[in-house]
Amino acid sequence: MQVAILTFDGFNELDSFVAAAILNRLRPYGWTAHITAPTETVTSLNGVIVHRQRPLDFVEEADAVLIGSGVRTRDIAADLSMLARLRPDPTRQLIAAQCSGTLLLAKLGLIGDLPACTDLTNKKWVVEAGVNVIDAPFAAHGNVATAGGCLAAPYLAGWMIARGGSPDLAREALHYVAPVGEKDRFVNHALAVIAGEMADA
Repeated sequence: MQVAILTFDGFNELDSFVAAAILNRLRPYGWTAHITAPTETVTSLNGVIVHRQRPLDFVEEADAVLIGSGVRTRDIAADLSMLARLRPDPTRQLIAAQCSGTLLLAKLGLIGDLPACTDLTNKKWVVEAGVNVIDAPFAAHGNVATAGGCLAAPYLAGWMIARGGSPDLAREALHYVAPVGEKDRFVNHALAVIAGEMADA
């Protein structure tokens, strides 16, 4: 399973890096998550400079796409030439978005009026884009999932692994990153959140 972690200038480190780290725990099973960006380097909202691992057109090749949040997402959502370069396909890919990344899914026509999640900061703009934003950390409909809040990244990664692999693989990956002394509670809670939204998968 090859995953594109779609990352733009101004990105939130927690969104891109936490999800990528969890997904890459499954390298022995053939999974690889790649920081995917339109430019050779991207700079985070806190000034961390990252070299991309894959160019933007990898979004079309990947088995799954995860769109993180960032302080420039609204600019990207208003950039028709950039949107035209983004062609994730929910008929053959798992697609996930976190916080303001949900705005990009809306602009790409991948949410419609289905319930979706975003963070409190970006809720106004996501609602203006026609999304039915719900007060929840995670929601999934078929091959598309959304999450709200930086620390909801494990839900998206776990969902992607459960859908693209198995719940057992999701448990394994989440268990590794869970806090010591809280592993069972953390993993069971995360899997319960994911399972509650997978009924229509």
